[in-house]
Amino acid sequence: MNNIPLVRLGDICWPKQHPTLPVSAFKETGFPVFGANGPVGFYDAFTHAEETIAITCRGATCGTVNITPARCYITGNAMALDNLDKARVDLHFLARALRFRGMSDVISGSAQPQITRGPLLEIKISLPPLNEQRRIAAILDEADALRAKRRAALAQLDEMAQAIFVDMFGDPIKNSSTLPVRQLSEVIDHNRPITYGILMPGPDVADGVPYVRVVDMVNGSINLQSIRRTTREIANEYRRSTIRGGDLLISIRGHVGRVSIAPMELDGANITQDTARLAVTGVEAYFLQGVLESRPVRDWLDRRTKGAAVQGINLGDLRQLPVIIPERARQLAYTEKVKLVRSAVQRGRSQQSGLDSLFASLQHRAFRGEL
Repeated sequence: MNNIPLVRLGDICWPKQHPTLPVSAFKETGFPVFGANGPVGFYDAFTHAEETIAITCRGATCGTVNITPARCYITGNAMALDNLDKARVDLHFLARALRFRGMSDVISGSAQPQITRGPLLEIKISLPPLNEQRRIAAILDEADALRAKRRAALAQLDEMAQAIFVDMFGDPIKNSSTLPVRQLSEVIDHNRPITYGILMPGPDVADGVPYVRVVDMVNGSINLQSIRRTTREIANEYRRSTIRGGDLLISIRGHVGRVSIAPMELDGANITQDTARLAVTGVEAYFLQGVLESRPVRDWLDRRTKGAAVQGINLGDLRQLPVIIPERARQLAYTEKVKLVRSAVQRGRSQQSGLDSLFASLQHRAFRGEL
């Protein structure tokens, strides 16, 4: 912050690891036990009577800054910032400042990342007057709460498409006895059968042919911003897996079962070996996406997913997936409803992205003393 001196963390608090409790010591009820990065059980005593900053000091989430609730037991998997000088420091401001700063430079160890007291003590934070700290923390808390509400609303929208499917069609596996059923391969264009894509796309090529990876498939859609491109020579070797706008794509290795509909912008693009193309012709694509995303069908896929290091489902099994075939009018009615939901989700994600950018800007201004 401009013209505000830096304060050493060790001068305003004392980082401490408290004894870690064995699981056998946990109780059915009592005071919450806070582990590396959240509540892990209950105990009949607490280490901290008030809210406390706890920094994860072991494992994959090392460096995460949390605020624990009052009357909580903080285990040795988190470094508690004890003896906070409340006359100089607002707890919520300090937590925000530490999150903004990040902990990467005080994490040691490779196989097992960890944070020890020594490096924490030397962290320096710009500390404005207490009233200014509280004002900044309140602004950031309010902005963050707005983002949280938007994320919750988006989560509900994401679940709505599946709720509509269940309401209209029920369990697609159980209902296979009351509705016509075909194997997945029978609702696919026989001129463009189910297939996987490019084995080795090579380095990203600016003017090359786009291809879809599993990581590009997010929440039923494809993130066009993350798409990579391969050479036309490599793409030509895999003409069989060229996709068209409206094709369904399903991940078949790693995160098996992610499903997305290819937008028209990807007409002529390709896919990787971890993804299968479904050129749908016997049913509505949005309806088939609903089938594939339903819990019973995901269970069906899980039972046929194999492998140790990398799990996957083979195309032979995938082709045999049973697909219920309700009347076309019901499929079209479902499609119209889901399109509205997907459109709302896309708008919501765009707005969420805008909120995230604004929040990042707000933090930068806050910790530069410009808020």
